[in-house]
Amino acid sequence: MEILLISVVAFLVAILTFFSGFGLGTLLTPIMMIFFPVEVAIALTGVVHFSNNLFKLVLVGKNFDKEVVLRFGIPAVLFAFIGALLLVKIPNMQPLYSYQLFENTFEVFPMKLIVAIFILFFAVVDLIPFFNNLQFEKNKLPIGGALSGFFGGLTGAQGALRSAFLIRAGLSKEAFIATTVIISSCVDFTRLGVYSTRILNLDLKENLPLLICATLSAMIGAFIGNKLLKKVTLKFLQISVATLLIIISIGLGLGWI
Repeated sequence: MEILLISVVAFLVAILTFFSGFGLGTLLTPIMMIFFPVEVAIALTGVVHFSNNLFKLVLVGKNFDKEVVLRFGIPAVLFAFIGALLLVKIPNMQPLYSYQLFENTFEVFPMKLIVAIFILFFAVVDLIPFFNNLQFEKNKLPIGGALSGFFGGLTGAQGALRSAFLIRAGLSKEAFIATTVIISSCVDFTRLGVYSTRILNLDLKENLPLLICATLSAMIGAFIGNKLLKKVTLKFLQISVATLLIIISIGLGLGWI
């Protein structure tokens, strides 16, 4: 049953998040946690997410913007390493507050709340008509890379901040998607390398059928998303990113993600 449910979710979320450049790992992890312990859910999601990114590279990678990848990606990778290392070194980070809802206990941690505020700010800016023509200059991209990379390594929520910056970097829709995929793959490789000290002892082989089904489902979703790309306008892309940013920020701020 879990294989079917997780595969369907991976397929649908892969289509939904193909245009935004983030969200597959963020939305799939809570579903994984229904059936597996937290560390196993994170490891399984990481494999699906990274494999799907590699597949998307094959689909759209040639359209990336080299200057943006260098200006944004290099700081993102460096600070992702710092953030991930800090996460591994910090023992038992205490939540700011916790609450119960439907017999479940949710905890809100300081770093995730800060990320939620950042993300919500960018989402609101995206939806206000006055800021429609606002763009980040290329010399501001390293700041965005450093912020998204650091918080990504520390909390796992790097995609939303990355897309919030890059959606206003003056890229075409094809270049935006390709550039986010390349940077995401590099950051994932960096932080998963640091996290591996925690997950190497997990036996993922026993969940190989699930991994294969979920990964293939996500790839099919990405393939369909790529086919729909020609019908999508940059305005639709911007609204989609803003909507997902709001959903992610609420989830982080309430401790659901």
